Amino acid sequence: MAPIGDGPDYDLVVIGGGSGGLAAAKEAASLGAKVAVLDYVTPTPKGTRWGLGGTCVNVGCIPKKLMHQAALLGDAIEDSQSYGWQFSNPENIKHDWGILRQAVQNHVKSVNWVTRVELRDKKVDYINGLGLFKDAHTVQTTTKQGERTITSKYFLIAVGGRPRYPNIPGATEYGITSDDVFSLEDSPGKTLVIGAGYIGLECAGFLRGLGYDATVMVRSVVLRGFDQQMAGLISAAMEERGVKFLRKCVPKSIEKAIDGKLLVKWTSENGQEFGDTFDTVLFAIGRRALTREMQVEKAGVQVAGDGEKIDAVNEQTNVPHIYAVGDVLYKKPELTPVAIHAGRLLARRLFGNSTVQMDYENVATTVFSPLEYGCVGISEEVALQRYGEDNVEIYHAYYKPTEFFIPQRSIAHCYIKVIAKRGGDQKVLGMHFIGPQAGEVIQGFAAAMKCNLTMNALMSTVGIHPTIAEEFTRINVTKRSGKDPNPASCCS
Repeated sequence: MAPIGDGPDYDLVVIGGGSGGLAAAKEAASLGAKVAVLDYVTPTPKGTRWGLGGTCVNVGCIPKKLMHQAALLGDAIEDSQSYGWQFSNPENIKHDWGILRQAVQNHVKSVNWVTRVELRDKKVDYINGLGLFKDAHTVQTTTKQGERTITSKYFLIAVGGRPRYPNIPGATEYGITSDDVFSLEDSPGKTLVIGAGYIGLECAGFLRGLGYDATVMVRSVVLRGFDQQMAGLISAAMEERGVKFLRKCVPKSIEKAIDGKLLVKWTSENGQEFGDTFDTVLFAIGRRALTREMQVEKAGVQVAGDGEKIDAVNEQTNVPHIYAVGDVLYKKPELTPVAIHAGRLLARRLFGNSTVQMDYENVATTVFSPLEYGCVGISEEVALQRYGEDNVEIYHAYYKPTEFFIPQRSIAHCYIKVIAKRGGDQKVLGMHFIGPQAGEVIQGFAAAMKCNLTMNALMSTVGIHPTIAEEFTRINVTKRSGKDPNPASCCS
C-alpha cells in the first residue's frame, strides 16, 4: 500500500467525468476540498470518441433530445399545413442528416468546453487519463505527460457504463450503438435497432421521424421494467407511425455484402431463420458498468452478483473511504439527474457536515419516443403484486390534445393512468402519461408525489385549460368500474 503518512495528494479523487462525478467534484471543491477528476473515453469499436462530460452530454440525453426534437419538427411542418401555413413545394421538403449531425456535435463540443472551464474556475484538477486502482488508497493513470500515481482521502467511482454487444459474428465489426449514432458521418439509412428498451425505442423513433426506415428487434418484451400496458401503447403508437417490430426474435449474425449493405440473420421463437439487408445495425441490448476496467478488486471493492455493479449503502462501498454514484450502482435508477443529485449530497456529507441522504424512490423519468411516455412511482404490475388487487385503485383515461384537433392526428394512444391505494384519501403510488411533452407534464406531479399526493388532493386541484397536464386533474374513471375511459367533451 502506498504510504500516506505525509497526507494524501487530494481530499477527493473522482474517477469518471460524467454528470454524477462532476457534480460531486464541483460541490466538494466549493466546500473547500482539494479535488481531482480523472476521465478517459475508450474509443468504440468504430473509433468514436468524445470529450469531458460523460454519456449524457456526449452520447446520451442531450444529443438524443436534440434529434428527437428534429423529428418532432418534421411532424410540426406536416401539421402546420392544416393550420394554414403554405409551402410552394411541400412534397420536396426533406431533412439533411449532415446538417443535423454537425449542429448536434457543435453543441456537444461547446458543453465539453464549458465543463472544462467550470472545473478550472472551481480549482478542480482535470486529469485526462484512465484511473486504475493500485490499492485502496492509490490510483494509477497514464496521460500524455506519462504515468502518474495519485493518493486521496476519499475516492468516488463514477465511471458509468457502456453499451453491450451480443456475442454473434459481425457484431463489433459492423454494428454500432448509441455511442456512435449521433456522430455518424453518413445518414443511417435503413436501420435495424436490436433491443427494445428505452434507448432502442428512442433511436428508432427519431430515425423514423427523420424519414428513415426503422425496425426494432424485440427479444422478449418492450420496455422491460416499465408499466407493460403503457409499453404496449408506446409500441403500438410507433407502429402507427411506421416503425416496424420483429417480436420474439434473436439476431444470429451480421455479414457485409459486396454493395456495402449489412445482411442480418435472425431466428424467431419457434427456431425459424430469417434475414434482411440494412444500411445500419444499432445494438441497444443493455449497458455494462465499467468497474472491471478500473480494477476495483485491487482496492477491495466488492461487486454485486452481476459481477459489474456495486451494491453500495448510501453510496458507500464495502471499503469505507470509497464511494460510488450513478450507473455503476446496483439496482438504482440509471438516470443522469439521479447521479447528479446523489453526487452533490455525498459531497455535502463528506465536506459540509450534512446528513441528508439520497432518496431513490419515486424518481420520475421519460421515454422520448415519438409519442412520449413519462412516469413516476410504481407500475400497475408492481402495485398489484405489492398491495393486492383489492387494495389498489387504477384510474385511467384517454384524452385528445387540443393541438391534435385541426390536423386530425391520431389520439388512439394518448392515455393517462394513476395508481392509488384504495383506502382513505387514496395515496397515489404511480402516475403514467403518454402524449406530447410528457417529461414537462410528469415533472411537476413528481414533486407532488414527494409530498404524498392523494387522489383526494389531485381531484381537488383545478387544472389549467386547455392543457394536456390538466387531464390528470379530470381523471375519475376506474378500471374496476368498467366505465368507458374515452373523453366525452373537452370543456365540460
